[in-house]
Amino acid sequence: MHSRREVDKARPKRVDARTERWRAHRVKVRDEFVDAAFRALDKFGPDVSMGDIAKEAGAAKPKLYRHFEDKTDLYNAIVDRVRDMLWERVISSIDLTNDSARELVRRGAAEYALAVTEHPNVFRFMLHSHFTQQADESERALQSARQSARRAAELFAGLVEDESIDVASVELVNYSIFGAVASATDWWLGANRLQANAMPIEKFVAYIAEIVSALAEANARLNGIVIDTDLPLHHAFSTESS
Repeated sequence: MHSRREVDKARPKRVDARTERWRAHRVKVRDEFVDAAFRALDKFGPDVSMGDIAKEAGAAKPKLYRHFEDKTDLYNAIVDRVRDMLWERVISSIDLTNDSARELVRRGAAEYALAVTEHPNVFRFMLHSHFTQQADESERALQSARQSARRAAELFAGLVEDESIDVASVELVNYSIFGAVASATDWWLGANRLQANAMPIEKFVAYIAEIVSALAEANARLNGIVIDTDLPLHHAFSTESS
């Protein structure tokens, strides 16, 4: 015989419909405020205020603070939105099965550069936000890069299906790539603030693709792996002993 306590523990917990509706509502409203933040940043630039964002959302500033703990919370939500947007754009633009490794890098760089040109002030805001203290901002940017690096590393390791692939090593090179690309983007946006077409997007994409390829190939060499960038990703890697 089971005790009443054991039976109660075994029963599935009842979901409070009102709590779930409220949670879904909060997520929806937060998403709408992030949408408004993108519009406000596009309109007013990286020095946008919380008041500008609330006005763009058609809401009073106190409502904005009801859904975000502080400015840093909103900054974090914007960083997460950009991270997910970039991931979805890159993944939807490539064919992991048939595209060559070289083409995958080029398409990923092209999608990234297009996103930067569509929302330059959003990227300026993330790189130089007055919403947060520099230490907090750097920590959040690193955390977001780490999450994306881990996701890409696991995807890559699963696709290649090679036990010699070290996920931690792939994560490290992805992390390095994010840092290098962020620095290049900071330069590109900074230069473009002072003069038109400091570097055409096609040339910027080429530079980004070369940076990514160089870091990936350096990491491969350190792990005794040879990359043939003209082959699809799942055929592009071989060990030096093979």
